Amino acid sequence: MKCVIIDDEPLAVDLIKEFVSKVESLELISTFNNAIDAIAMINTSNVDLIFLDIEMPHFSGIDFLNAIDKKPLVIFTTAYSDYAVEGFNLGAVDYLVKPIPFNRFLKSVMRAQQTFLSQNNTPAAAITPKVVAPEIEPDFMFVRSEYENVKINFSDILFIEGLKDYVKIYTTDNKFTLTLISLIKLENLLSSKGFARIHRSYIINIKYVKSIQKNKVLIADKRIPISESYKTAFFEKINL
Repeated sequence: MKCVIIDDEPLAVDLIKEFVSKVESLELISTFNNAIDAIAMINTSNVDLIFLDIEMPHFSGIDFLNAIDKKPLVIFTTAYSDYAVEGFNLGAVDYLVKPIPFNRFLKSVMRAQQTFLSQNNTPAAAITPKVVAPEIEPDFMFVRSEYENVKINFSDILFIEGLKDYVKIYTTDNKFTLTLISLIKLENLLSSKGFARIHRSYIINIKYVKSIQKNKVLIADKRIPISESYKTAFFEKINL
């Protein structure tokens, strides 16, 4: 399937591009950081599938879908779950809540491919997408702290706290590392490694959660808030 990504967040585009590159049955033909620029291309080209963000400035993904003449298959990608019903009413194949784990992405692609092949009278046996064998990914990262690059193992991270332009990375040795990096960049890096964004200021390592009470999780001796905008995706991730 020939696909297009439309999202105003560069890091979100990069993540979906990476996912697409792992699925042999997908061919990425273009990316756009706003929906308006994509209209002419969609109306004049053969596009089979769009990964479409909903919350974009000036012209939303839903506005875009209502504006185009040709209607490819659509998988909505968004940080908010509020639009799920409207998305499905518009005929979306699926609705992915950011941060998107690869296994959930692949499930959506399989659903889209099943619809695509059905529309083209292709036998159902052909619907399983081939996944390119992934390269072995490191289980650590280096971050700049003061005058050195510090190695941090993902398995040692308890949680991460955002502080404007900086983040504090708390680890199992009761220390923290302060580094200049965006929380969303860490979210995209860690979402497929057992971490979850539960608040605009916090990413947690799920394996260290001791308990969940109302709108907070307990990790070590720290009670960390769960905001409403991340609650649904977090509970879905932990099957709660």
